[in-house]
Amino acid sequence: MPTSALQVARTGLEAQDTRMRVIANNLANIGTTGYKRDRANFATLAYQDNRVAGQQSSNETAYATGLNLGTGVQTQSTTSITTQGTLSTTGNSLDMALDGSGYFQVQLPGGKLGYTRAGNFSRSADGQLVTAQGYPLQPAITIPEDAAGLTIGPDGTVSVTTAASSTPTEIGQITIASFTNPAGLQALGDNFLAETAASGPAQIGPAGDGLRGSIRQGMLEASNVNVVEELVDMIECQRAYEINSKMISAVDEMLRNANQTL
Repeated sequence: MPTSALQVARTGLEAQDTRMRVIANNLANIGTTGYKRDRANFATLAYQDNRVAGQQSSNETAYATGLNLGTGVQTQSTTSITTQGTLSTTGNSLDMALDGSGYFQVQLPGGKLGYTRAGNFSRSADGQLVTAQGYPLQPAITIPEDAAGLTIGPDGTVSVTTAASSTPTEIGQITIASFTNPAGLQALGDNFLAETAASGPAQIGPAGDGLRGSIRQGMLEASNVNVVEELVDMIECQRAYEINSKMISAVDEMLRNANQTL
């Protein structure tokens, strides 16, 4: 039994260490545009069934309860919490925020599509809307050199005005991707996500249509990390780690006393 308790406590230490890493990553990305906080999920390890409920205890009776001993805990998964972050005004006409669900589409190196909530776009040397890394927004939007003003509608319609004409001219439309299971997207880093079998295929359409949020020009979405909530989780995680450490110390002392006695 003491040796088994050591193993159980060890799994507890590993699980809380993983949880602390998730919390640390959330706090580290509190200022990251469009970041969605993660949550660690845990599950019990296999049980040792020393006696199953309903098993015969005699020729005429059966056990009403079983004797099942747990073997510890394991990290089952991490879940991305996709609640809306606060929208803040930047005044930059190239900044965009999604008011609602959905993702901007970006072409990554190699031709693969990446999805992001970070709408802090810039203008490249050839006039294309690109991310900070230089990856082009999809579908591609090219702003003419003589553009004097840029307007992006809630539905993603992009229009420009020139010094020669104040009448807006439509140059394209930004479409938004939505997923049946956004929590199933794979995080790639640099604020990008990738489609997986769990997320389902991307469903492309205009912003503000169906489950896709509207585009807000001149705004950015802040991370949805709540500092107070994360600090409470951190304290809880720290206490759980300490308890598992004390369990290992207690079992070690029990073993030492047993060795001395025997």
